[in-house]
Amino acid sequence: MRHAVIVAHPNPASFTMSVAKAYCEAVGKAGDEALLRDLYRINFAPCLEAGELPGASGFAPRSDVVSERQLLADVNVFVFVYPLWMNAQPAMMKGYIDRVFGMGFAYRPARGGTEPLLKSRKMVSFTSSGAPTEWVVKTGAWSAIQRLFDEHFAAVCGLELLEHVHFGGIVPGIRADIVEAHLARVHNAVQAAR
Repeated sequence: MRHAVIVAHPNPASFTMSVAKAYCEAVGKAGDEALLRDLYRINFAPCLEAGELPGASGFAPRSDVVSERQLLADVNVFVFVYPLWMNAQPAMMKGYIDRVFGMGFAYRPARGGTEPLLKSRKMVSFTSSGAPTEWVVKTGAWSAIQRLFDEHFAAVCGLELLEHVHFGGIVPGIRADIVEAHLARVHNAVQAAR
């Protein structure tokens, strides 16, 4: 089984990167394969260009997107790891989704709309924020991200949404035992995704 761990954080020593690495480590221990796509370190260009839009004259994905799609072609589980900034995904993650999971890879045109192309595959998300989880829920940010990303994106692509784990209160100087407890939840999520 192949898991693509797609992570977006500019600091390689961040909690977000620790989550991605813990997931990859747990996948390896389980005997599966993890493909880490560290968007900042691969210097992914998140800006969708006019020629990449369906319906544009000469519509075609650029070579970097073609390469990403080839890497992801036989992935069984897509894992998205990112912080919430302004209660949303970082631009890097949003741009990756717009460009890579677009027409021809995640869905195709069909009578009356689109047809999902990633059926029988799974999706897991891990997010974090400096705000406590209770605040994220109370302000409506949690329900918004579940509706706009988890549910909508999974449905358009045909992915089975397994879980979205959110870690609130991730601030500089967080205690090591709290980080370890959070990373244990990451290891447990790998078992659920298999």
